[in-house]
Amino acid sequence: MSARIEAATAACELRFGQVGIANVRVHRADAEALRAELAQRVRQAPQLFARAAVVLDLSRLPDAADEATTRALLAAVRAAGMLPVGLAYGTRATEALSEHLDLPLIAKFRTAYEREDSAAAAPGAPAIAADPPAERAPPPAAATLPGLHHAKAVRSGQQVYARGRDLVVAAAVANGAEVIADGSIHVYGALRGRALAGALGDESARIYCSEFRAELVSIAGRYRVFEQMPSEFDGQPVHCWLQGDALLIAALDR
Repeated sequence: MSARIEAATAACELRFGQVGIANVRVHRADAEALRAELAQRVRQAPQLFARAAVVLDLSRLPDAADEATTRALLAAVRAAGMLPVGLAYGTRATEALSEHLDLPLIAKFRTAYEREDSAAAAPGAPAIAADPPAERAPPPAAATLPGLHHAKAVRSGQQVYARGRDLVVAAAVANGAEVIADGSIHVYGALRGRALAGALGDESARIYCSEFRAELVSIAGRYRVFEQMPSEFDGQPVHCWLQGDALLIAALDR
């Protein structure tokens, strides 16, 4: 009885789930250039990027960002119409920044830095770009589990995630819906929403669909939005794959 009362009077429920967050990886500490470039992305695809939740990744900056620089970059993201919700997991300096700025570190987006080893790093030396240690961030691996089969349509606002495997959707993916897989994605219906394959960085992942009308397709972080899709593929069966850094789309033989 007491458990029922406690559940009924609780102020909230706290749950963890897969959340769609974009990664803004900054290449230079130029706040105005960042604002202009992101604003252009928002104008090109407002339904995807306007007020989108993003993580700021500082790992590619040539010099470690100080608090003032980071605040300016965060302000640029907001001015462009996006909403920064945290910093990408990185060095001890990034941890300190996250505390001073009262922002969370998002471990899902691990930066190119490994954590500084205070015993090995020279005093004042900048963090060195390197692959993270295996126990902290293992390299992406191809999906090995049996594929996740989703028999029903994925409605607007819904998200289906196949962790560590391929995803097979035997129906349509509506506008505003999102399907994500660490492996490849197969949609045996109309793909009108977003499809994100290779979510952990598997560049060999592919996307297949029977009727292509996607808002966005992404493989290992490289993406194309509706406005960038070749019009000849509208409504056609297609497959998508990576060739270098280019996300390519081609018709499937009927």
